[in-house]
Amino acid sequence: MATQLKTPEDVRARVSEEEWKLRVELACAYRLVAHYGWDDLIFTHLSVRVPGPEHHFLINPYNLMFDEITASSLVKIDVEGNPVMETPYMTNPAGFTIHSAIHMSREDAHAVLHLHTPHGQAVAAMADGLMPLTQTALLVREDVAYHDYEGVATDLDERERLVADLGTKNAMILRNHGTLTVGATVGQAFLRMYLLERACQAQVLALAGGAELVSRPPQGTPEKVAGQVSRGMEVISDMLAWPALMRKMDRLDPSYRS
Repeated sequence: MATQLKTPEDVRARVSEEEWKLRVELACAYRLVAHYGWDDLIFTHLSVRVPGPEHHFLINPYNLMFDEITASSLVKIDVEGNPVMETPYMTNPAGFTIHSAIHMSREDAHAVLHLHTPHGQAVAAMADGLMPLTQTALLVREDVAYHDYEGVATDLDERERLVADLGTKNAMILRNHGTLTVGATVGQAFLRMYLLERACQAQVLALAGGAELVSRPPQGTPEKVAGQVSRGMEVISDMLAWPALMRKMDRLDPSYRS
């Protein structure tokens, strides 16, 4: 019978330094999601692909709150949803369906974040989706795809449609469901999610007074902003925002690193 891994040291000794670094970053992202109030009890999922041709990826243990997740508690699974290291934890089948679809199809999508926030769900329920109402929305809107709701994502056949709808974009609104972002790094996916969630929150607040009172930006500015941001998102996230966010979590609770 396989020996169950008991301590962070057990896990760290079994993985490469590169994988451990990814575990720390993903655990940090889980803690930040909890810090910003984006979590949904034990539901929703963040994942990162482990280096190698197998397309193994790390995902959350199903029974832990996001503020409990650590680098060593993350579960490494294959594209069939099977753990590839000993673990005392189970994973969420819906999380496997969504994340495996994207990790299998997009070589550049090393990190995938999926949330069910109230503001994200509200915009996902709006016929117009994300509207060009704020600068934050304009920063991400041209990079947002849409996927129609098909029920709880446990049907593996849905993976093909998820992938087709996402295409080459880096963010998605899952209609009547929630939000999703991808990135070459955890930091890139997190910053995209931060901007998407802020845009959704602002849209809900702006529309609270009635759509007829909303001021839209001048013609041509949405296209201008989209061109401005496309040149710097990766640099801003990887070199500026993400290191600062990790320092923030180190001040709040560095136990995510264990």
